[in-house]
Amino acid sequence: MTKAVGTSTNTNAARRLELASFLKARRASLQPRDVGLDLPPRRRNTPGLRREEVALLSGVGVTWYTWLEQGRPVATSAPVIDALARTLRLDREAHGHLRCLASLPLPEPGRIPEDVGPELTRLLDTVLPAPACLLGPRFDFVAWNETFSRIWQPETLPEGRRNVMWLVFAEPGRRRTWVNWEQRSRVLLAAFRAAAGRHAGDACFAELIGALHDASDEFGSWWATYEVRQSIAGPLKARVRGTGSIAFDVIELRVGIDPTLTLSVHAPTRPTDSRKLATLARSTRGVDTLT
Repeated sequence: MTKAVGTSTNTNAARRLELASFLKARRASLQPRDVGLDLPPRRRNTPGLRREEVALLSGVGVTWYTWLEQGRPVATSAPVIDALARTLRLDREAHGHLRCLASLPLPEPGRIPEDVGPELTRLLDTVLPAPACLLGPRFDFVAWNETFSRIWQPETLPEGRRNVMWLVFAEPGRRRTWVNWEQRSRVLLAAFRAAAGRHAGDACFAELIGALHDASDEFGSWWATYEVRQSIAGPLKARVRGTGSIAFDVIELRVGIDPTLTLSVHAPTRPTDSRKLATLARSTRGVDTLT
């Protein structure tokens, strides 16, 4: 027990020192004019902003901020850390890093991206004929490749409901697409529950959860059990019209250039599954989701 406490203490101290270094470096990189301060020209001994200027602009006490930059064990909260992020002109990645160093959850996810960069589109096409998609923090479909579209057709979902959970629970006619629907949907729900917990208080999460409760008895019943998973990875077996059943291993990868996105690749499990996917890719006639 003593060893575990000591390890935790050392980790917290190291995190505080890293936080202090990060704040000092970002403060030094800014000039008063960068943050809207119109100061008379005079010699400044401090490179960048002064501590009292950061504190003033962020609405925090100078002593508290000084202690934070000294690596002292002071209490932090999301509002004041977010205020510092705004003052220091941090982008999304740097803001997330600041929150991590302050032992806070990541900032709430924003709106669903309307598109992704060409490099991510090429990545989705690179894994063809395996189905693949990019998911947002609320499990919204952000982008997908042709094979994924031909099997699951996320583009046909209602506006504002292009979401994995909606596809699985609120579209009864699509359930027959999954041979192992209950097993797979429980995995997805448990991972979605964990994601919702990481973003507790997010209004968009709350709206979607309420809609799913109304749309699916299974969702409401399983939601109450509070099962959680940190990944959507696992076996999946899908029925594809004109091709038959195809078994996949769902592989989940985080996207480094946009940490809010998750790449989900459905890798064929057996050689026969790979051949079926190749046949599907060569097919020129549409393949409909079972309804």
